[in-house]
Amino acid sequence: MNNDHTDHTQHAENQRQTLNRWRLLLGEAAEESLAESGQYDAQQFAYREMDEVLGYLYDREYGEEQGYRDRTGGRGSSQLTVPGWLDHVRRLFPKDTAEILEKQALDRYGLSELLFDKKVLESLEPNMSLLKNIMQFKGRMKGEVLHSAREIVRNVVEQLRKQLEQDIRTSIIGKRSRYQSSNVRSLRNLNMKKTIERNLKNYDLRNRRFVVDRLYFDGNIRPHNRWNIVIAVDESGSMLDSVIYSAIMASIFYRLDTLRTNLVIFDTQVVDLSDQLEDPVDLLMSVQLGGGTHIAKALRYGETLIQDPARTIFILVSDLEEGYPIQHMYAACHDIMEAGSQLIVLPALNFEGTAVYNRHAARRLTDIGAHVAAVTPNRLAEWIGQIIR
Repeated sequence: MNNDHTDHTQHAENQRQTLNRWRLLLGEAAEESLAESGQYDAQQFAYREMDEVLGYLYDREYGEEQGYRDRTGGRGSSQLTVPGWLDHVRRLFPKDTAEILEKQALDRYGLSELLFDKKVLESLEPNMSLLKNIMQFKGRMKGEVLHSAREIVRNVVEQLRKQLEQDIRTSIIGKRSRYQSSNVRSLRNLNMKKTIERNLKNYDLRNRRFVVDRLYFDGNIRPHNRWNIVIAVDESGSMLDSVIYSAIMASIFYRLDTLRTNLVIFDTQVVDLSDQLEDPVDLLMSVQLGGGTHIAKALRYGETLIQDPARTIFILVSDLEEGYPIQHMYAACHDIMEAGSQLIVLPALNFEGTAVYNRHAARRLTDIGAHVAAVTPNRLAEWIGQIIR
């Protein structure tokens, strides 16, 4: 008898838990229907606080046409502030879930208030999503908030640079060879093992110290051939990911002896950022997203940066939605290639593999000899490496 009673109690508790979870999933509008089951009690709803936090965000999906009144009319979640909401999210949910909620708050629901409180901004997870939001709203940031935003940008950019740099170097200048010495004296090329072995004879037993009279450096498999990379980047809002990756790639190229790198960004005006490649953070913080698009103007400016066409790779990063007569864009592309330069057109430069662009223009440029493809940064580096070899 006791076992039957225990089983019945456990079953009832499991049923209540199941109904509570359904209530959390379906939202406040489901309460009436659940109550009709006779086993759901709104006063005993176990996830009330979670529901308010989720409602603060996801109730934005609904309006009067779905049977919802203005959120300020009743739900406790409407009383939350953005910083308070963020505190609740981090207390109630696992870290991975909290990061998803933060990302959706910014990307899907436009809670830009997250970006204008210094403490809240500094508490957000530094990642690509946050970097993109800072890029979009930096024009409205002031003082200490702007300083904090710059530090976040620096953090994320450095993470991305570290992920990309070694593969890019290998693709373009080749793997380091430990069988060939180099006259280039650089810490990254220092062959520590060879240096120690060759200087063992200099060990000072009396003073117990290691004396190095010569450092040995690794060479590259291929000699350096200095090529010119000209990158012209469309800074329209739809190209945000590509702008970020282009800036980071250009800063990596800038550090390679193999390449001489120029970077220009454009809307209806063209801005040459080649003198800012040392610091991609300054570069990104100077980008103004939006505006019209004058691709032909950017291409013609890029032509003036070409010194040796046969050793130039011109990279156009754009969705190809030209705001001026498109024949001028085709003519500029034709002239760049006719002079002997390689032209690479990237409708997207990111790791997502998707791009929205003018496909007719892309086909036309392919027909006249341009390399056209949406690629990852690593694939672009491989592409450049193949060309310069």
